[in-house]
Amino acid sequence: MSDKNFIERYTFRERLAHWFVAFTFILLALSGLSVFHPVFNVLNNLFGGGTWARILHPFFGVVLAVSFVDLARRFWNANRIAPADREWMGQLKEMLANRPVKLVETGKYNIAQKYYFWILTAAIAVLAVTGFVVWQPYFAPLFPIWLLQLAILTHSVAGFVAVVALIVHIYAAYWVRGSIPAMTRGTVTQTWAKHHHPGWYREVNKGSK
Repeated sequence: MSDKNFIERYTFRERLAHWFVAFTFILLALSGLSVFHPVFNVLNNLFGGGTWARILHPFFGVVLAVSFVDLARRFWNANRIAPADREWMGQLKEMLANRPVKLVETGKYNIAQKYYFWILTAAIAVLAVTGFVVWQPYFAPLFPIWLLQLAILTHSVAGFVAVVALIVHIYAAYWVRGSIPAMTRGTVTQTWAKHHHPGWYREVNKGSK
């Protein structure tokens, strides 16, 4: 295909930020699981043992939090919930019942992608705050035991939510053909854009039919 058949969906910096966050999140998840329960202790070997996994885990968390702030800044506006998204959700019952509806045109991201963004943003924020509270030996001694216990529980729940959200995200990217190449090469075809995100297509390619 010629270049005119493609539309830029992600810039190089956006893709770099995305993959850096993804790689850091995987390191954080693996190191966290390795010390979460004995059944996952085998993962300690990836980090040189249990002691190193415990030492490195919070530092991975700091890197993730900082890098995710940069990523979220880049995609914040595109993930705002718009009236069209609420209208689309209002049609969900009819669509599931296989009734004819006039679908609302989606922008750069559909409502499911936006929900993923906000769920992950909230989960990482909770992980950062609770991780700071329970970080031994630097900050944990500053807080009462009841708060440490609550922070550990909340941290675990937020971590579970984040991991599940990431798994769903990966599955959805694989299921919607063309999504993964968009985040590797940065472009999508005109046909893909028209089909999956017609509102965004019109916005970036005014005058196209």
